[in-house]
Amino acid sequence: MADLTHRRILHVAVPVVLANITVPLLGLVDTGVIGQLGLAAPIGAVGIGAIILTALYWIFGFLRMGTTGFAAQAIGAGDSGEASIILIRALGIAALGGLSIVVLQSPLFALGFWLSPASSEVETLARSYMGLRVWSAPFLIATFAITGWLVAAERTRDILVIQLAMNGMNIGLDLLFVPVFGWGVQGVAAATVIAEISGCVLGLWYCRAAFTAAPWSASSNAWARLLDPVKLKRFASVNIDILIRSLLLQAIFMSFLFFGAAYGDTRLAANHILLQFVSVTAYAMDGFAFAAESLVGQALGARRRSAFRRATLMVSLWCFGTGALLALVFALFGGAIIDAMTTAPDVRGAARDYLIYMALTPLISAAPFMLDGIFIGATRTRDMRNMMVISTAIYFATALTLMPIAGNHGFWIALLISFVVRGATLAAKYPALEQSIDS
Repeated sequence: MADLTHRRILHVAVPVVLANITVPLLGLVDTGVIGQLGLAAPIGAVGIGAIILTALYWIFGFLRMGTTGFAAQAIGAGDSGEASIILIRALGIAALGGLSIVVLQSPLFALGFWLSPASSEVETLARSYMGLRVWSAPFLIATFAITGWLVAAERTRDILVIQLAMNGMNIGLDLLFVPVFGWGVQGVAAATVIAEISGCVLGLWYCRAAFTAAPWSASSNAWARLLDPVKLKRFASVNIDILIRSLLLQAIFMSFLFFGAAYGDTRLAANHILLQFVSVTAYAMDGFAFAAESLVGQALGARRRSAFRRATLMVSLWCFGTGALLALVFALFGGAIIDAMTTAPDVRGAARDYLIYMALTPLISAAPFMLDGIFIGATRTRDMRNMMVISTAIYFATALTLMPIAGNHGFWIALLISFVVRGATLAAKYPALEQSIDS
């Protein structure tokens, strides 16, 4: 295992942050291109169709994190054959998951529209968009596994290239298919399908060594290792834990939309804008959480407690430093950022009432983000799941208690408290995790 330096941490983290920046840009272009048609229905169709499909694909997001933890440990242990098998196992699950969505698209789409009802015109257009775009499901979900494997190998520059190529192609095809060819909603869908398939193919090319590695190709028991019931059970257990944790985290943020609506359109719009501050914080922290997953996982695989501790301390330093910088930016320029996101005076005023929470969020959320990365890298996801259950229960108890007293402020206070609880409970579990590693 190479020496851990600040340059090595940034080598992993910075490309992830840059790759994350391209995600909202693509959404803006999709909306802007279809908006040039001058009709509300196509915009709504692309919006609701993308939300439903994203929710379906997001269920398989555990493949990214689970693959990183297992592959990083195999790399740290010097077992390239096992690292290759982990990727192939994850790709197999991705293929099954993606094909299941394709086969079950009719009932899944019906469920989506039942949960998010739309006008008949919007629903018709959205079904046209989704019916085409769903065919890239196996490829997009496979990209989750590829990304996780590349993170484990500290090859996040390759991830940045994949994202730039995929999103750049998507934007270029959007501009060709919609304004030039006049394909409308289906043009946006076709652009996304081609881009997602191409991104997966590029990712597979970057991972080609995993398919030609000597321990895999020459081993007569490769299939036995791939289908080892004990390892499959462990892989499933870890990924189910991650899925439960992610669902609970999503439930917290979804509550802002459901409960926040009770305070009127202005507060609801303000919450939506303020959640973008939280998203920016998550995008920035992700880079260092990914670095923790890779470096901590490798140290655990190598059974080096000192390297494990050093990785934890150094990456935490960067994570907390980033949080402090974001807090300063939000405190000084938060008002200007809000003004750039909306021209509605009432929404601007309402959002400013909660800026203090935006400044506190990066500081308070740094610990749970960082510890999530550590526990994922160590594949100690049961602890992560259990602490998420506790923090979610406390969030809803606090929100429902404060709501009648403090109104919309209660949600933001409850969110910050949930971050504190998650960070504190995971921190309490950390010493036992470190002690479990052979010196």
